[in-house]
Amino acid sequence: MFGMSAIKIRHVRAFYAQGGGADYHDQSAGHWIDDHIATPMAKYPAYRASRQSFGLNVLGTLVVEIEADNGTVGFGVSTGGEPAAWIVERHLSRFLVGADPREIERIWDQMYLATLFYGRKGLVLNAISCVDLALWDLLGKLRQEPVYQLLGGAVRDELIFYATGARPDLAQKMGFIGGKLPLRHGPAEGAEGMKENLAPLAEMRSHVGPDFWLMYDCWMSLDVNYAVRFAHAAAEYGLKWIEEALPPDDYWGYAELRKNVPRGMLVTTGEHEATRWGFRMLLEMGCADILQPDVNWCGGITELIKISALADAHGALVVPHGSSVYSYHFTITRHNSPFSEFLMMAPKADKVVPMFSPLLLDEPVPENGRMRLSDAPGFGVRLNPECRLQALHARKNE
Repeated sequence: MFGMSAIKIRHVRAFYAQGGGADYHDQSAGHWIDDHIATPMAKYPAYRASRQSFGLNVLGTLVVEIEADNGTVGFGVSTGGEPAAWIVERHLSRFLVGADPREIERIWDQMYLATLFYGRKGLVLNAISCVDLALWDLLGKLRQEPVYQLLGGAVRDELIFYATGARPDLAQKMGFIGGKLPLRHGPAEGAEGMKENLAPLAEMRSHVGPDFWLMYDCWMSLDVNYAVRFAHAAAEYGLKWIEEALPPDDYWGYAELRKNVPRGMLVTTGEHEATRWGFRMLLEMGCADILQPDVNWCGGITELIKISALADAHGALVVPHGSSVYSYHFTITRHNSPFSEFLMMAPKADKVVPMFSPLLLDEPVPENGRMRLSDAPGFGVRLNPECRLQALHARKNE
């Protein structure tokens, strides 16, 4: 042990970059993740073909390093780029420098309360999440324990994964328990778009057989009427769940959708929700069967603990959105997170590659759809020194 009572936080450093791995949306042309995927902007024909066309990739990567006065450094990553780096260094850092790194709960509360007047969700919560993840990484390194041990220890021997990507048939051969497709056409594309949404589902079902899970990620692009009609049409092909069908603030729409989907089909959402208060709305209004918070965006590990406890009390599962090791260390400690998502970051979704490559080194990937976490301290990953990260021009803490 390091004499933890004497250790304080000495420096907070925030970096940003376009690309670099943390913003998985920032991919080159031809990647399945940006190939005519239905979005809220798809009602405008000029912005249908590519999500980058309306600016999905403009923020880029945020990296936060927190250094203790004994030289130990923890880090976290998120999406937020330069504006989030500014928030970390010019505002959030005052609650960190000189603090005891064990006091994560107090630090989180101060960061959240101090940003209420311009925060609560979105970019500010991305920044808070990134700081929180860096704190957990630092604490694990100081105690020489993996984060999952700090959270109470594993409740299962290994993680089990489904794959998100354009080729569930290939995911099945790689050992995943299911495959989630991106929806390509929104309501503005009419009956022909509906037909083209059903075609890949029918094709994939013919390839994978009746028992392999198939799901659809709708990325906030539908309205209730369209989502209900699509769910009933997709039931013929055994759609397991319909994901994030509506804008995240339409709690009333999600409640209506969940009441009207075919019996046995699940409604899932939460990727773009934040904090226990947002997820409380989803739970108390009966909006979803599975919650999908992104730990890099929802408030970090500290807030995900609370979200998960709320969900457990409501009989809902928590299956975090993507986020690699940052969610893996959490889900392996929770009974109501029985499986995990793996984003297929290969451009053709035809092989398993690390989600945050090249930004992170030592990032684990599933083998045959399974993963055992290492006992490396913190989150068990390192920043790649070859990735160029830009610091703010003026640093408050130096």
